Amino acid sequence: MHATEFVARYIEAWNRQDSQAIANHLSESGTYLDVPIHQQLSREQLIKHLDEQFRREDYSYELSGEVCSGENTISFQYIAIPRSSSKQTAQNDAWFGAEFITLQAGSALEIADYYEQRGTAMPESPIADAAGSHRVKRYAKSGLSASQMNGVKQQLEALMQADKIYLQPDLTLPELAEKMNCSINHLSQVINAGFGVSFFDYLNKYRIREAMHLLDPQDPRQPTVLSVALQVGFNSTSTFYVAFKKVTGKTPAQYRRQLSR
Repeated sequence: MHATEFVARYIEAWNRQDSQAIANHLSESGTYLDVPIHQQLSREQLIKHLDEQFRREDYSYELSGEVCSGENTISFQYIAIPRSSSKQTAQNDAWFGAEFITLQAGSALEIADYYEQRGTAMPESPIADAAGSHRVKRYAKSGLSASQMNGVKQQLEALMQADKIYLQPDLTLPELAEKMNCSINHLSQVINAGFGVSFFDYLNKYRIREAMHLLDPQDPRQPTVLSVALQVGFNSTSTFYVAFKKVTGKTPAQYRRQLSR
């Protein structure tokens, strides 16, 4: 399915408040990452989460800017506008977000949602409570030239290797963009189109490399798998195991045993 068609159907499902249709965009083992509140949801959990959200909120979602896509990735920006407010109030209470999608066989293996709200937060909304009353910086809509993309790629790689910023467990794309003095949209374009991966896969590549050194069986300290996971920026062993096997084809324990032999 073409990226623009995928996004159009996805946004249409949000506007119908159809929790099942939204979740159906995920693969069987896909996950939805609600980044501001640090929540990772399966398909079934996402349906329950959205059912509750739609009972409390009524927003119209619109695409903002162009859909960016790589070989197996999609990113886009959106604006959420309250349906029940006057035109002036709706503009004040509208909030912006960006989603980054990793595809596998036409379905989303991972959907990462970033958002910030403008205006006053709705007290009964878990998303509004998390977003607060921050003023969002409008994302740049213009694309990068090949030379500009290479420049941002080099800057990003240098930051990763010199500062090891990937070790921060709660690092988000907006925070990384701010550190690089780069727009979120441009950084998303570099990671998705320039490296061909999602933001989380990009971070995890560095985290797993770090973990592979820490799992060395000749290290006299012999740190536990959980200790290694926390040291390299993961919040749990389950996410660490999934990411480690995705990169190496082995679990951390299998990798350590292989090195021992």
